[in-house]
Amino acid sequence: MKTGHTPSRSEPEYWEDCEIPWFTLADVWQLREGRVYLGETAEKISRLGLANSAAELLPAGTVVLSRTASVGFSGIMPAPMATSQDFWNWVPRSQILPEYLLYLFRAMTQVFQRLTMGSTHKTIYQPDAARLCICVPPPDEQRAIADFLDAQTAKIDALVAKKRALIEKLAEKRRALISRVVTSGIGDARNSLHGWRTVPLMRLTDPKRPIMYGIVLPGPNVDDGVPIVKGGDVKPGRLALDSLCKTTFEIEAGYARSRLKTDDMVFSIRGSIGEVELVPAEIEGANLTQDAARVAPAASVQPRWLLHALKAESVVGPLLALSIGAAVRGVNIRDLKRVPIPTPPVEEQRAIADFLDRETAKIDALVAKVEAAIERLQEYRAALITAAVTGKIDVRGFAPAAPPA
Repeated sequence: MKTGHTPSRSEPEYWEDCEIPWFTLADVWQLREGRVYLGETAEKISRLGLANSAAELLPAGTVVLSRTASVGFSGIMPAPMATSQDFWNWVPRSQILPEYLLYLFRAMTQVFQRLTMGSTHKTIYQPDAARLCICVPPPDEQRAIADFLDAQTAKIDALVAKKRALIEKLAEKRRALISRVVTSGIGDARNSLHGWRTVPLMRLTDPKRPIMYGIVLPGPNVDDGVPIVKGGDVKPGRLALDSLCKTTFEIEAGYARSRLKTDDMVFSIRGSIGEVELVPAEIEGANLTQDAARVAPAASVQPRWLLHALKAESVVGPLLALSIGAAVRGVNIRDLKRVPIPTPPVEEQRAIADFLDRETAKIDALVAKVEAAIERLQEYRAALITAAVTGKIDVRGFAPAAPPA
């Protein structure tokens, strides 16, 4: 069992002529995705950097286990690689097949959870990892188990991929429906659009509560404080007291103008640009950060209609085109205030809101059913792996299908 290391960043020559793949937390998404073999790494290190650090060039077939942050995810090195200190790396001896060890680790999720220590910075410490005990059947049985699981999990993964594609099609249908109705109306209104006008968003908001972002530096999360909405919180079901971080009363007091009220909207302006949700009564009085903007509808504007209007491609598309930034893109508040909104009379706003609430609820119900099916498939996949590596399924007679001619 070995770990990795990070060559000193203060020595520029360690980061010149880099050619050795170096697996770090920037690549851990590959493990979370469930890949068997590691792919391209975000960074490489040089031979000089390797020689002047505790990192090692590990052979192909090494099984990697993430031990910090995203704990307990595993994969196999397809070629010689090094890793950062965020991984425990097992170089299997001749009597252990890497693919078998990988599946064994994937069946040990609960074991890794019990070994994880720390509240903020979670990790599996070396003594605990070194004491792990595993069952090692004969090599031919290991190969049969790995071949069986390769074949069966591939079938499950193919089903999951089809269902995820269906979810994406339903999401596209939902977006298209909203965009069509908020720009063209419903029923006979689509033929006339009588009384419609196109106005900038800022003209549809409460003049006493203009569009604005919130707290620039909210500080660390506190137990007793004011809930704050970050850009990443602007998701269905996330605007709830038990899901939000809190800032101190002292910090929040300087941003009273950006406090939220029921039926305000929060619009993500950094990262996931264009996500928008209605503020529930549960979090009235909460504030937000600079990653989200408050949109407070004017008294003459129907909030549910405006929520749908802000999800339309005619709104999100131009804002994405105007977004700036390299690593994390963001929208300027000035551009959000001026985005044009096709605006019908208030009676038609209510009709559009009712229609879209009803029709999108049907789509959302279908998505929920598909997501539940995916969850059941993933549970079955995990149970199948556990059953195979613990001997509950006898796979000794299994032979993988021959490749097509």
